[in-house]
Amino acid sequence: MEKVISGIRPTGNLHLGNYFGAVKSFVKMQEEYNCMFFIADWHSLTTHPTPENLRTSVRTILAEYLACGIDPQKAPIYVQSDVKQVLELYLYLNMNAYLGELERVTSFKEKARKQPDNVNAGLLTYPSLMAADILVHKADKVPVGKDQEQNMEMARLFARRFNRIYNIEYFKEPESFHFNAKAVKVPGLDGSGKMGKSEGNAIYLCDDEATIKKKVMRAVTDAGPTMLNQVKPEPIDNLFTLMQLVSTPDTYDYFNDQYNNMAIRYGDMKKQLAADINAFCAPIRERILDFQSNEEYLAKVAREGAEAAAASAEKTIREVREIIGFRS
Repeated sequence: MEKVISGIRPTGNLHLGNYFGAVKSFVKMQEEYNCMFFIADWHSLTTHPTPENLRTSVRTILAEYLACGIDPQKAPIYVQSDVKQVLELYLYLNMNAYLGELERVTSFKEKARKQPDNVNAGLLTYPSLMAADILVHKADKVPVGKDQEQNMEMARLFARRFNRIYNIEYFKEPESFHFNAKAVKVPGLDGSGKMGKSEGNAIYLCDDEATIKKKVMRAVTDAGPTMLNQVKPEPIDNLFTLMQLVSTPDTYDYFNDQYNNMAIRYGDMKKQLAADINAFCAPIRERILDFQSNEEYLAKVAREGAEAAAASAEKTIREVREIIGFRS
């Protein structure tokens, strides 16, 4: 059975973009693959969270993973920092990574532009750590969103380079995996770009009904179409994309026809979209609260996940040390 590995940074609650871009795939994949999912707390250190915020965020993401349907008996869930072998492989991969190629990574350039006062080495070597997360388990597939495609190519590059330097076919090249033909990119509510925590345009799985309605009703729109079958501008297309994800096909078709016939009432569309998002989130929201109240169970899941992940990673690290020339 092919091995799948993927994770998410604990930088806040999961939002619809996380769910449809990644977690929904995780839930499906655990039935068909040998899956391991992790909470990437080392990756989150690039933004310098406080210790309490880091601990709280890790517990929150663990509870939300479980609430979304990940079964730890089928797919172990672990905290990245509980698997020390990842850091050792990160070191080895960095020895074979070059400054120029790391500086050319689009996600690094974007973050450096947005936060010029915090362009740290962790941001620069993010692809190396991501590659270590994947290669330490010799994963076959990694479910990723569009924004991670370049980092996946870097992981493949590091695997090839290690094999070439040491003249051995050791690391396989992990594949990006999507259940759909194209990676799912969930738009935000501010009229452009993807949904994200830092962008402030997200709807979280734990948001209550009033919060969801308030956010949706404030979404960017325009004055409406001025001709039949007019191409939707990005802010309007974003609302329809969200509706495709959470509403019934009949609901989507109704408002799409209204738009094409120049009869759209955005207020009505937003009310329906808010109701459909709440209907989607409500059962997940209830399960999140249930898991968050059971600290003992969360600790058990994390501990057992770490044991499974460490066993997998230790085998790889022992072999890598021997290949490099260190004493075993």
